[in-house]
Amino acid sequence: MIGSKHRAQPTLFIPGSLEDYIPDDHILKRVDRVLDLSWLRREVAGCYCEDNGRPGIDPEAAARLMLAGFFHGITADRELLRHAQVNIAIRWFAGYELHEALPHHSSLTRIRQRWGPECFMKIFRRIVQDCNARGLISGETLHIDATLVRADVSWESLTAGYVDAALDANEPPQPPTDDDPPPGASAPRKQKQTRKSKRRKKRSGTDPDATMATSRKDHRLEPAFKQHTTVDDKTGVIVDIIISTGEIHEGALLDETIRRTKKLIGRAPERVTADASYANGRNYRSLENQNIDAIIPPQRMQKPRNSVPSIRFKYDEKNDIVRCPKKKILRPSTRMANGRIYQSRPADCAACPLRGGCIPKSATRRTILIVNGYTSLLRARRRHRQKLDSDKHWSARHRFLVEGIHGEAKQQHGLARAARRGIDNLIIQAALTAAVIDLKRLAASVSSRFYAILGRIFRNHVIPASFVSQIPLRRGNGVQKNRKWAA
Repeated sequence: MIGSKHRAQPTLFIPGSLEDYIPDDHILKRVDRVLDLSWLRREVAGCYCEDNGRPGIDPEAAARLMLAGFFHGITADRELLRHAQVNIAIRWFAGYELHEALPHHSSLTRIRQRWGPECFMKIFRRIVQDCNARGLISGETLHIDATLVRADVSWESLTAGYVDAALDANEPPQPPTDDDPPPGASAPRKQKQTRKSKRRKKRSGTDPDATMATSRKDHRLEPAFKQHTTVDDKTGVIVDIIISTGEIHEGALLDETIRRTKKLIGRAPERVTADASYANGRNYRSLENQNIDAIIPPQRMQKPRNSVPSIRFKYDEKNDIVRCPKKKILRPSTRMANGRIYQSRPADCAACPLRGGCIPKSATRRTILIVNGYTSLLRARRRHRQKLDSDKHWSARHRFLVEGIHGEAKQQHGLARAARRGIDNLIIQAALTAAVIDLKRLAASVSSRFYAILGRIFRNHVIPASFVSQIPLRRGNGVQKNRKWAA
């Protein structure tokens, strides 16, 4: 018999609370058990007037609304409020009943502007501390990597003359000199100023914070920002993020990343993994000084241009000299930002039988650049040639964890493209995305612990099948393995 449904009269009252209509295994319901934002009201109290103005949106409700949107991959405020209008799970998670009006989407924009990026970073750090308190962070192994985030600008907004125009507009006036003509006299003809022939990178006029960058040589440059991510090896919790422009090299922020992580979790790591972008002598030396094992593959050496490459020159760190293949001494000369120049004597090179393949015909001496941390770099190269099994293991963990988290953030939580313009807005977006990823790990650990305790309690007891059937199914070491206890 075909059934029928009467839809003319809607239900006037809904029995029970909204929580009763949300499945127990829903992500927002599981996260609600571990999320604590009771401190947020005191943190942002200074951003509001105490005795004047209309009552604003509850800070915890606003933060929960934003987090709920990122759980569903929604980064736009308008779309978030449209989903919250019909999604009872988002309403319940943020604390709004069915009869309550949701805030206007522009209110969330003003809240972000009022709180600032540092407040959202505090939300992320408090979640990291909660993960650390529950034992999800070991701090022994840290995986560090960077990824590009496409800026929210169009290709039509890019211009090569933006930087030059900004510099010309802000150039300070030059004080008069003795060579200036007296008043009323004709000025001498100025020489034509020629710009460097070096190609200038384009920048966007709508988002000047974004810079042109690319992650591969065979890909074109795009206006982007860069997120530097640090992931703990134990459960894949993100312990730190840093947002910079796309031009900042990731290797330059390794020391800052480790310092921030040590301050947050209270201990120094035993080892750090990273890709070849972080492989430079300065980073190797810094990690050695901190007694941190560096699992960083060195970059490939460039093909030598002559028959006597620089690798054949031996650096004596104790005496601060360099010896050439013929045992002649090169002494230190000019100090550079990334190292120091060592030069030989012209008399030694003039009578050297290797002169033809060592220096150009127009040169009189050989010049060698010894980069900072050169001896540490040599030790890292020797270690890489040994191809240790432990290094292969940690490198595989690096690709699985930190690169996988970047894919998770971009595919599931909307970090593939900046939702708004400006580096401050991207810091807020990245902080909420990292907080959502960590909350998923935190909620999963609490559920796993609950089922593990339940299994230990009823290991030797028979549980009625009616009771087991009411427990929500989950993957892993959950009820799917424990249902064998049922009668």
